[in-house]
Amino acid sequence: MTEPIAAEPFPCARFIKEIGRGPHGARALSAQDTYSLYSAMLAGRVSDLELGAVLLAYRLKGETADELAAMLAAAQASISPIRVAGPVSAVSIPSYNGARKQPNLVPLLALLLAREGVPTLVHGVTDDPGRVTSAEIFACLGIAAAASHADIESALAGRRLAFAPVEVLAPKLARLLGLRRVMGVRNSTHTLVKILQPFSPAGLRLVNYTHPAYRDSLAELFLGHPEAAAGGALLARGTEGEAVADTRRQVQIDWLHDGVADTLVAPERASPDEPAPELPAGRDAQTTARWIESVLAGRAPVPPTLARQVEEISRIARAAGAP
Repeated sequence: MTEPIAAEPFPCARFIKEIGRGPHGARALSAQDTYSLYSAMLAGRVSDLELGAVLLAYRLKGETADELAAMLAAAQASISPIRVAGPVSAVSIPSYNGARKQPNLVPLLALLLAREGVPTLVHGVTDDPGRVTSAEIFACLGIAAAASHADIESALAGRRLAFAPVEVLAPKLARLLGLRRVMGVRNSTHTLVKILQPFSPAGLRLVNYTHPAYRDSLAELFLGHPEAAAGGALLARGTEGEAVADTRRQVQIDWLHDGVADTLVAPERASPDEPAPELPAGRDAQTTARWIESVLAGRAPVPPTLARQVEEISRIARAAGAP
């Protein structure tokens, strides 16, 4: 039995010298250097010491749109795309934050889209201490996580809904994502998994942001890099970091495609006289799952902002899938 060939080390000193000078002295890498560096990180060719330095340097410096585009290209090259055929464009919903204060309604969004005939893939983490993940709610609903790419494709073709742990969808990205628990802070991979294009042909992605600065960099990425924008993206402020409508207010939703940004939904302030939408009594997975079942059965109404989100996504997915 032959021994596996060790990956050739990838020296990072010259890259760290550029990006590691702090928020005011650091400089962006070229697209080629960024692609080479992130590809080596994904391939496990960077030593632990240098990897930690690179991740912390980008944490302090931030990624430019050009660097994000190069990292995304490397990330895309590291995964096997999910094949989806049919008259309606597939939709991907990243779910990497879960719920802390509000109920996590990502599974309801996905189930409503699937009921509309939209193939919907939710991908994310299976557990996150202190938060309620979509994976936990799907499990309470009897929807098992996919164990392989074949499982994902089969579920999308059958019930038009699949949940894929990031370890199944993108194992190399999952390794870098998992370093958060070692280092205590997030890294560039947390942004990349939320903008990953998992489908072939390219599908519609729901992309969310928490801080306004991220909205600007993501818009610059999708508008300035056609290869990154393939399939289009719906960009909106997230709900606790999840790409599901905020039930408390109507946020702006922009559709970024073909080098243009169309505002589909304008932000609206809720009237103080308007009754609050009906929501689960608690945010735990079991309570949320039982409430989702009541909504799907028609015993509880869909929150208005969520209904609007489903309407816009379904419309675009049908138009994108049409010949």
